[in-house]
Amino acid sequence: MTPATTPATTAASEALFDRARAVTPGGVNSPVRAFTAVGGTPRFITSASGAWLTDADGNDYVDLICSWGPMLLGHAHPDVQAAVAGAVARGTSYGTPTEPEVELAEEIVARTPVERVRFVSSGTEATMSAIRLARGVTGRDLVVKFAGCYHGHVDPLLAEAGSGIATLAVPGTSGVPASAAAETLVLPYNDREAVLAAFQAHGPRISCLITEASPGNMGVVPPAPGFNAFLAETCRAHGALFISDEVMTGFRATEQGGWGLDGAIEGWVPDLMTFGKVMGGGFPAAAFGGRADLMSHLAPEGSVYQAGTLSGNPVATTAGLATLRLATPEVYAQLDATALTIRNAVTEHLQAASVPHTVQAAGTMFSVFFRDEPVRDFAEAGQQDTAAYAAFFHSMLDQGVYLPPSAYEAWFVSAAHDERAISTIIDALPAAALAAATAGGQ
Repeated sequence: MTPATTPATTAASEALFDRARAVTPGGVNSPVRAFTAVGGTPRFITSASGAWLTDADGNDYVDLICSWGPMLLGHAHPDVQAAVAGAVARGTSYGTPTEPEVELAEEIVARTPVERVRFVSSGTEATMSAIRLARGVTGRDLVVKFAGCYHGHVDPLLAEAGSGIATLAVPGTSGVPASAAAETLVLPYNDREAVLAAFQAHGPRISCLITEASPGNMGVVPPAPGFNAFLAETCRAHGALFISDEVMTGFRATEQGGWGLDGAIEGWVPDLMTFGKVMGGGFPAAAFGGRADLMSHLAPEGSVYQAGTLSGNPVATTAGLATLRLATPEVYAQLDATALTIRNAVTEHLQAASVPHTVQAAGTMFSVFFRDEPVRDFAEAGQQDTAAYAAFFHSMLDQGVYLPPSAYEAWFVSAAHDERAISTIIDALPAAALAAATAGGQ
């Protein structure tokens, strides 16, 4: 890997983007990748190694999105690569049960409070299936979610979903039947009174409440102390199921995911949980799980149907298993230290440039909001200076640091972010802070 380079050209990425727009809506296969929120040309990445990305023009970047979370160990980790190569050599898909899916399920059960797990291929599929299971178990239809929490693009959960929806200012229910949206009740995050009022008014109809364990799709907005415990108790009191969405936080925020930040300490357990990203080791894999009595309602044991041709794919489960086995307590300690170093450096340089900002974290994940006050919910996340963020983003990008191309996303580090990678980030901050200061308020 060569030293980070200031992008002298983006001609190859521009040409690829032109080709992509001719055959793909918006030129991308997930909206935030299009750079719509920050402007400019999306970088087409050709390879990645450790903490670094290389684009089609040969420019190198320190990666602070890590494939939006999965690359906990860094890109192309040799042990994961070797495990995957061995799995591929044995065949890529069988459509039958395999040992790697059993081993990965055992690893997930060992790290979390779930008792049984079912594999799927995406986070959207995991949350969709968990909600179907909750409805099947309770015989109720209404789903409660929070504004700013993203649970995939399943119809009833797109209302006020944060992340790409917030970035693009797309109506949350565009293309979603009114009947589907009507079965979703959206509440402000971290608002206990709103939750109590909702259950008082609709309790007998509520099948489940779903929340991100620690939201990262409106930027990182941690739950207020005791909030998740309160949600679990409220659901239990009203016969609804509490679903903790750990697609992003699972095995990323801590070794036990977001639950390790509160539930493992406070002694409460979600009824159902969803997982993704890290547990797939960079492959399309996800899961949902929970208490054995609830999971027994799934076919073939029970009447709630769920299936998938590539669910539990042997290559994906091998990659996930290798990743989790390498994700030791020492790795998480390193991730914590790296994240703290970067957070402190960002704060130092934005303060020096008099840029309004606040930095918030959940375990190893963090976000920088371009406003002075803490962010407690989706409405407050929207009250930040996105023009300042765009200027900050492009200055960092030009200096060889790849940040999330949206102000409403989490930043991620990996175990491969070494001294050189961290120094590259810190060295880029003074100019980026100045750019943000100049653009602020525009």
